[in-house]
Amino acid sequence: MKPSHRINNINEYYFSKKLAEIKKMQAQRIEIINLGIGSPDLPPHPEVIKELANSSKESGSNMYQSYRGIDELRCAYSNWYKKNYNVGLNYEKEILPLMGSKEGIMHISMAFCNPGDRVLIPNPGYPAYTSVSKMLALDVQYYNLTEESEWLPNFDELGSLCNDRCKMLWINYPHMPTGKIVTPETLTKLAMWAKYKGIMIVNDNPYSMVLNENPLSILSSLRKYENILELNSLSKSHNMAGWRVGMVGGTEENINHIIKVKSNFDSGMYKPIQQAAVKALYLEDSWYTNLNNVYKQRRGIIWNLLDQLECSYHNESSGLFVWAKIPQEFRDSYDFSDYLLHSLGVFAAPGSIFGTNGDHYIRFSLCAKQNTLKEALNRVNILKEKLLCE
Repeated sequence: MKPSHRINNINEYYFSKKLAEIKKMQAQRIEIINLGIGSPDLPPHPEVIKELANSSKESGSNMYQSYRGIDELRCAYSNWYKKNYNVGLNYEKEILPLMGSKEGIMHISMAFCNPGDRVLIPNPGYPAYTSVSKMLALDVQYYNLTEESEWLPNFDELGSLCNDRCKMLWINYPHMPTGKIVTPETLTKLAMWAKYKGIMIVNDNPYSMVLNENPLSILSSLRKYENILELNSLSKSHNMAGWRVGMVGGTEENINHIIKVKSNFDSGMYKPIQQAAVKALYLEDSWYTNLNNVYKQRRGIIWNLLDQLECSYHNESSGLFVWAKIPQEFRDSYDFSDYLLHSLGVFAAPGSIFGTNGDHYIRFSLCAKQNTLKEALNRVNILKEKLLCE
């Protein structure tokens, strides 16, 4: 059978192919340290796990649920946004729980864009923005984020890319993969620019609680946010990646547009997961403090490792990764990533998978225990000593 035309322009996700290669190496008894993917290794809070177990025993917990999620979850999200971002979202009308924010990228694109409409996507940026857009036959235009511009958009470039068919601007701050944090002024300027141009701006915001002292939401930028949507997720902030719990916030009208799409994709989220997510959203601030203390210690080891590899990096970034520039003697990030994998048994994500502006960068994940990170550092030191002896 011939596949549809829509998949001709997309490739298998890089990590899907690379993990298959790593699995073959492991089958040959090669010990691989995987620092490529941001899948939290730490557990959710014990009370969250307890809530999931208890809720699963309740009568009716296995039944179909509302497409809009239970009231308690939307209320918890509303309170969480008010507490952490000073944004007052109406829990009844302006919040839609999602099965992870990744599905929201598809739902939002389908709800607001027609084939041929233009979307502006960051380079480097999350690959899902591109793959979803291509599957929907949208006109993908990349705007450049570079180290020289401090990984911030250039408004002149945005203006040159925004034609009369432009419908959407994707942003992602704190930024993945670079970890760049923006100021409230920058978010407001982006929101105002999009409103002036008459396009939707969507901020993908799953990293704001990780190694970031001042969480921001673009929904606080304008009093009226009819052209603004924000995605968020419990995957990184609450170690619930596999639970698939996210949300999108925006005006009642825009949420209603998205629900038309979403309600044709699923039959509601498993209720015990929603109830556990409620518990997670009401955790004390100490949860984030303790989590970030662990990541700070891990990040320090990665910085040491990068120093030994002669990579350069910025130490004011946030999120679950460290983004670094590779040594000049390597052709590109794929070359350097393969060198680390085959010389050291350490896998880090090549920056090229996030766009051409990542060609000479590498991304290390903090989602590994300290002993594992120290072993990676030890392997680097051993290799350096060996090369010096030669």
